[in-house]
Amino acid sequence: MYTHLLFDLDGTLTDSGIGITNSVRYALQKFGIQVEDRTSLYPFIGPPLKDSLVKYYGFSDEQCELGVQYYREYFKEKGMYENAVYDGVFDLLQRLKEKKRTLILATSKPEPFTVEIAKHFSLYDKFAFIAAASMDDSRSEKADVIRYAMESCHISDKSSAVMIGDRENDILGAKENGLDSIGVLYGYGSREELENAGATYIAKKPEDILRYI
Repeated sequence: MYTHLLFDLDGTLTDSGIGITNSVRYALQKFGIQVEDRTSLYPFIGPPLKDSLVKYYGFSDEQCELGVQYYREYFKEKGMYENAVYDGVFDLLQRLKEKKRTLILATSKPEPFTVEIAKHFSLYDKFAFIAAASMDDSRSEKADVIRYAMESCHISDKSSAVMIGDRENDILGAKENGLDSIGVLYGYGSREELENAGATYIAKKPEDILRYI
């Protein structure tokens, strides 16, 4: 039985696509790159920003540093609020708390933004602990965030914890830490992506997560 549930934020608890893609667009425009098709930026939702700038635009380390600064300019003013909690999430979290499960937020989003978003959208009090990336990116990969969550919450029995997320980095990060995972299809990752990464279970809707807990 899973007693500790680690939840990703973007694409799992909230539909943050508008805010993230607007922030990426803003950053890319600073480099003279115009992106008309918002959906082409959906792969940026979930993984660390620097990784995506390198993977999809071939940015150098110096360009990545600037790109992150530009991204955060827009995100902290507007982007983080261009967001919405998925239907069914509040009910899911409440039912899990009633079942005495320990809920942990585990995201590659920097901690100050994560806390502000969680508070703004009334998610903060639902979680026993928030594990997020550091602002200096020393902790940004999902595997590192999950490890930080496990250490902070004293999770020694790996069979008691499960990672819930919508992208392959959630599944691979769980696997690296010896945890099972639940891939969700209502976010920004495809079934193929999640299955190829090795998700233990697949959930189509938030309420489907309950059957695996």
